[in-house]
Amino acid sequence: MRTDTYIPRRLDDAWKIGFWDVDVAAPVLFAFFIGYLSGTKLSFAVCMATGIAVSRWVSKLKADKHPAFAVHWLWWNLPSTPLTALGATPPSHIRRMVG
Repeated sequence: MRTDTYIPRRLDDAWKIGFWDVDVAAPVLFAFFIGYLSGTKLSFAVCMATGIAVSRWVSKLKADKHPAFAVHWLWWNLPSTPLTALGATPPSHIRRMVG
């Protein structure tokens, strides 16, 4: 029996884009895309400022919380549709489990 027992410590890390988490970087990337499509420098600047502000708000919102806080928040607050519903979990509108 081998004595080399490597156990990975970072199996469930949050997805990252560079140094940033995906849920923090997504508003900036989306705003960059929308600002680029707008075609003017002023609207690009406004879109980027909005994206950075939303990104900072999201990062402050999830500070000192569970690493998957954004996913949990989306699960409990988005409506359950056939695309978002999972078969092994209860619908998100059921807040209290009995039994």
